[in-house]
Amino acid sequence: MSSSRSSTRESCKIESKGGISLDARIYRPTAGDSNATLIAVLVHPYSVLGGCQGLMNGIARGLADRGLTAVTFDMRGVGKSTGRASITGFSEVDDVVSVCKWASQNLSAPRVLLVGSSAGAPIAGSAVDQIEEVVGYVSLGYPFGLTASILFGRHHKNILQSPKPKLFVMGTKDGFTSVKQLENKLKNAAGRTQTHLIDGVSHFQMEGPTYDGQMVNLILEFISSL
Repeated sequence: MSSSRSSTRESCKIESKGGISLDARIYRPTAGDSNATLIAVLVHPYSVLGGCQGLMNGIARGLADRGLTAVTFDMRGVGKSTGRASITGFSEVDDVVSVCKWASQNLSAPRVLLVGSSAGAPIAGSAVDQIEEVVGYVSLGYPFGLTASILFGRHHKNILQSPKPKLFVMGTKDGFTSVKQLENKLKNAAGRTQTHLIDGVSHFQMEGPTYDGQMVNLILEFISSL
């Protein structure tokens, strides 16, 4: 498909557990271009360090330009979303579950692909098996390293034990996780697990807009294998 197709963006509110209101954006392909069977839900980096849905804008728009409806949202306590961010990201798992269920019920596509960036990856990973409609998972820079594990270590087993197909994308110079740490974590993972390493790239470089196009291509390639 051509990447020059235009897309539209609209805002909406989605209710999460406990009466939390989440500010969300829907990126839609132009009419007739849509892959009507699957939606991508994108989970932004760590709220406590300034993570917000705006960081996922480039990937979401890129996916929509290529025919896939994409949803971004601010987790609790971020931007216009109500509530308070948590330190370990466990409250935010409820936000991911709520958005995925809302998307599958309201956007005319029965299946969901969950994509998490940085700390959004462990949060999304803990939601995967709570949502029947999720058919695959993509991690962009999962923080598996020792220091990050103090915060997110209790999330690890949730995605590693999931039988659903998984893709882990990481730069070889990621400051939070070494290639060896990634390999060690994934060697006993359940189900079909793929990795894609980007040579010489750091964690925050990969999060930047320079790599959005590459992330879009990797996500679409993974979807074609589902």
